[in-house]
Amino acid sequence: HQYTTKEFKMLASVGFIGSGMMASALMDGLMANKAITDPSSITCSDIFPPSLERAAAKGYKTSSSNDKVIQNAKSAIILAVKPNIISKVCGDVIKEDSDAVIISIAAGVTLDTLERHLPGRRVVRVMPNTPCLVGEAASGFALGKLADVHDREIVKTIFGSVGLAMEVKEELLNAVTGLSGSGPAYVFQFIEALSDGGVRAGLPRDVATTLAAQTVKGAAEMVLQTGKHPGLLKDGVTSPGGTTIAGVEALEKGGFRATTISAVKAATKRSMQLGGISSEDIENKYNL
Repeated sequence: HQYTTKEFKMLASVGFIGSGMMASALMDGLMANKAITDPSSITCSDIFPPSLERAAAKGYKTSSSNDKVIQNAKSAIILAVKPNIISKVCGDVIKEDSDAVIISIAAGVTLDTLERHLPGRRVVRVMPNTPCLVGEAASGFALGKLADVHDREIVKTIFGSVGLAMEVKEELLNAVTGLSGSGPAYVFQFIEALSDGGVRAGLPRDVATTLAAQTVKGAAEMVLQTGKHPGLLKDGVTSPGGTTIAGVEALEKGGFRATTISAVKAATKRSMQLGGISSEDIENKYNL
């Protein structure tokens, strides 16, 4: 299922526990897409005063304690905190009587862990990525046992406001981490390498980097907008005996495709290790 910014609903009020860069981008996305009518319908907390000052300057309600966030949020509470404090934050949430769905973006924190800390509450786990900061996120999400269709719509609205959100089984969120979670770093490396190639061929560095980044952006848009297989789009550029097929051959000689697959596999495997999955299961159950 592919969810984009075109599918969103009005939300009554949303709370953010943690007001860092990703939370801030989500708040701004909700306002930009008019999913929230007034900035005062967003309440956020943080232990870092400058984060709250930045939020307050945009009209969002701020608090140094989590209870105000939980009390004010009618639609959703987003846990945008580091994994090491998730149990403490959940302790604050469970003290308050709230019907809002609880959405965690804490890396590696499982639905089982969240549901253990939040008995009887509807929870969702989301894996966003850093392009969220420029409204181009690729997020994966999994619903908890008690979460319903309405909660799915809320997640689609919040994360669709900063890019694209796709629902997967929770066990596949490690693969989402390896692909889109870590993927921006691989693409940055590819852009840098393309730019190096341009410099090697005589282009000034600033020209080479801009052309490389725009080329990646344009190619990505062609995949998303046309729905065509990337291989088919590649064939559309490679004329017989031409320049592009010579470049493609050089990439193949360098093991470009296999190396990229290995990168996703390695990052997925590492995500599983950090999540406490045994080496035996990683090898036998997940074949990694």
